[in-house]
Amino acid sequence: MKKLESEEQFKEMRSNGKHIFMFSADWCPDCRVIEPILPEIEAKYNEYTFIYVDRDQFIDLCIELDVFGIPSFIGYRDGQELGRFVSKDRKTQEEIENFIQTLEN
Repeated sequence: MKKLESEEQFKEMRSNGKHIFMFSADWCPDCRVIEPILPEIEAKYNEYTFIYVDRDQFIDLCIELDVFGIPSFIGYRDGQELGRFVSKDRKTQEEIENFIQTLEN
């Protein structure tokens, strides 16, 4: 999974193509739990580019997007938000995949 490097990069990626931004942090235990399943999810939904957003590094972006819990996911296609799975709760692989499947409906 690519790591977000700047807010400018976020705006560019959000506006072009299909992306799922995963908001996380290195210290987050619920985020570490899902790490092993993320490559499988990325492979299964390869029409999306998955981007890791470090919550601590991009706190202003999180505030702007109302992302106050992690891990959280927001999907975009060509500048339009397709959906969000934003909460402070631990997520399962099934919940993440169900969220991704709702993005195209």
